Amino acid sequence: MTRPGGAWENWARTARIRPQRVEYPPTTSAVQRAVVAAARRGMRVKAVGSGHSFTDIAAAPDVLLELEDLTGLVRVDRDRARVTLRAGTRLHQIPRLLAPYGLAMANLGDIDRQSISGAVSTGTHGTGARFGGIATQIVGLRLVTATGDLLDIDEENHPELLPAVAVGLGAMGIIVEVTLQCVPAFLLHAVERPDPLADVLDGLEARAAADHFEFYWFPHTDVALTKTDTRLPESAVRRPLRPVGRWIDETLLANGVYRVACAAGMAVPAITPPFSRLAVRLTGDREYTDRSARVLTQRRTVRFREMEYALPAAQVAPAFREVRDLIADRGWRISFPIEVRFTAADELWMSTAYGRESGYIAVHRYFREDSTEYFGAVEEIMLAHEGRPHWGKLHTQDAASLRQRYPRFEDFTALRDRLDPERTFSNDYLARVLGE
Repeated sequence: MTRPGGAWENWARTARIRPQRVEYPPTTSAVQRAVVAAARRGMRVKAVGSGHSFTDIAAAPDVLLELEDLTGLVRVDRDRARVTLRAGTRLHQIPRLLAPYGLAMANLGDIDRQSISGAVSTGTHGTGARFGGIATQIVGLRLVTATGDLLDIDEENHPELLPAVAVGLGAMGIIVEVTLQCVPAFLLHAVERPDPLADVLDGLEARAAADHFEFYWFPHTDVALTKTDTRLPESAVRRPLRPVGRWIDETLLANGVYRVACAAGMAVPAITPPFSRLAVRLTGDREYTDRSARVLTQRRTVRFREMEYALPAAQVAPAFREVRDLIADRGWRISFPIEVRFTAADELWMSTAYGRESGYIAVHRYFREDSTEYFGAVEEIMLAHEGRPHWGKLHTQDAASLRQRYPRFEDFTALRDRLDPERTFSNDYLARVLGE
């Protein structure tokens, strides 16, 4: 289906554009036709999933392809525990699709609203020092190129391209299918508890060695809300959260009351520190065992803006301390917590974890607040600690600075020149971060 372009806006309301045309391709051949038609007219075309990137990486200046109809399971390879999915499939749909086969994704981020193609294209990750980002689970891709042709990339077809296109930023073509290497379904035993922030930072290396570890810190407090997950076989006993308790923690407090507090903090900033201290007393102290996807992900309805940087793992604690001191020195009232997570090194050219074990520091602000000064000051700290910005989250870096941070940057742009010489898949964001 095609309709005249209306205004498109991402979830965070940080990107807005009015494409000339919007299409809803339900099949791979429909994507091919749309790309060919756009290229003939010299129009640029971009695909979008859920619009959950905070940057304008998916903003389409001419033709927008909404992939909401290009979803579902294509095939399953039971022997190798692999599944092929259509590109628009949302992450939260995947556990249900895998369940009949006794499979699961090896790792997930804490938000599962993204499409699988958008998640891998922007380098979305979870936490776990032995596990890479979602793109490291990719063993095959089907891409519609700028000529409208299909390019299969897997172990048998152009395997040398997989490290380049797995985190492709949408610059190489339109992903229409993704093949995932899955694992047997498993449970996670989660322990969430508040710990002294100083103790967590001093022992961060040991804590990060757990299967999955992360922590949140509300500024104006001295407590870290830690979460440690241990992997168990699916045959282990499930002890999920009670529905009422989960609703109180995750719907009433974490979303409902918190939304009111953020809005009130804009009008009266002085209430933010006492509310943050109250928040760490009321939340973050529970223990449960459940299916992996239910433990790794959470539902967030309070709208926010986010900047996240990947650092060498050893740089996380010193960088975090500098951010903590920055907030205190500037006297800012920050209502959203800072989040810290870890991933394994990988060999994907444009992955934030390329070639190094990585830790991530993410800062947030309520979407109605001006994040410019806060994010800008934090970004300076991240850059001083060899940081690489998450492609789907706010940052100010351009091709000149990013070229110094990615050893395969020139190889990536050379491949882009080969696959999309006319820049059919470009937009302002890609022009900034990749250059022209």
